[in-house]
Amino acid sequence: MRRYFGIFAAVALAVALTAVGPAQAAHEIVIGFQCDRTGATQTVGVVICPGYHDYIRLVNEQGGVMGHRLRVDEVDHEYKVPPAMESYERFKKEGAVVIGVYGTPQIYALTQKLTEDRIPGTSPGFGKAAAADGSRYPYIFPIAATYWSQATAAVKFVKDQLNGGLKGKKIAFLFFDNPAGREPIPILEDLSVKEGYQLKTFAVPPPGVEMGAQVLDIAQRYRADFVIAHLFGRSPSVSIKELKRVGYPLRKVVSFVWGAAEADVEAAGGYALAEGYYGLQFAGVGQDFPVIAEIREMYRKQGKDAPKEMASTVYYNRGVLIGALHVEAIRNALKARPDGKITGEDVKRGFEQIKGFTLGGLVPPLEVTATDHEGGGLVQVWQVRGGKWMRVTDWFKAYPEVVAKAVKEAK
Repeated sequence: MRRYFGIFAAVALAVALTAVGPAQAAHEIVIGFQCDRTGATQTVGVVICPGYHDYIRLVNEQGGVMGHRLRVDEVDHEYKVPPAMESYERFKKEGAVVIGVYGTPQIYALTQKLTEDRIPGTSPGFGKAAAADGSRYPYIFPIAATYWSQATAAVKFVKDQLNGGLKGKKIAFLFFDNPAGREPIPILEDLSVKEGYQLKTFAVPPPGVEMGAQVLDIAQRYRADFVIAHLFGRSPSVSIKELKRVGYPLRKVVSFVWGAAEADVEAAGGYALAEGYYGLQFAGVGQDFPVIAEIREMYRKQGKDAPKEMASTVYYNRGVLIGALHVEAIRNALKARPDGKITGEDVKRGFEQIKGFTLGGLVPPLEVTATDHEGGGLVQVWQVRGGKWMRVTDWFKAYPEVVAKAVKEAK
């Protein structure tokens, strides 16, 4: 009986392989993906990571990439470097052809290994800003506005809010005191010379939940004309509450991308409390995008409700974006090697062939080349207004010459 079952299974498999074609049957493509679901930035990870998995699930449901199924190996590193390093070795052993790195300290720690092993690692909207230079960092892909591009965009937005003049104005930079938080400071200092504003920095030590003294200094001693905030994890919600408590107008605060999500506003006490607060975004906010509708339909066909994480659209949409960019690079790699036997080097070249990628309007047109791994550095500004996030600018970038100079001169 076992023998007949084995013959039947072999015949069935042969028929299946014939039906999908030899290339489609040959390989499962492995992706390594890091997340923080239980650590200091879990408010981001518990939403962005499900968004990533949902996009990959959608692709697999639709037949994979050119017939090849994707397998994602995820590790929760709790926003700690040692487990991130350990997970990388596991991913490499499993044959991963791309790594979704999570966290600026983690991308700093992994840069040399990724380069030596020729496996591309992505760091969208965070990480080493100098990695925008693909000639110097061939296997690191920011593929979204780096902290340097976010800094220039924030200054441009502040300038516009202050009627086009920054000379003599006081800008406060409120930041999480780790490598990620400190990354934009040189750009802000360069722009202070260029535009003539006074810059004062206010460091918030980890875990970022105590900043009453810093906020009081900003509002009552320094008397900042505007605050640029670069906080993440639980700290953005704390900053909103503290600034509100001391009477500083939130319409004079603009946050970098990791402090401008639904979760930050809700944890601060709700939209009424956070009215006026501005935030940068490198992906669209809300559910009115074709790819989000496709994911909802996928769940509906399975007889399931859409996951609750979809309601937190800022981080969920970014997870979808990261998944889509990984898939696009893998698809480009498979065009050259349709048998599926792609390597990290093939996927690296696949990233560098991304052009005019918008994911149905979820992101600005991205173009990644061998020398530009950032993809354009465009952002939008959104504001908490009337109980929701409202878009207030189109996609834009600012002071590209300042960013280019910093990238060129980076050590």
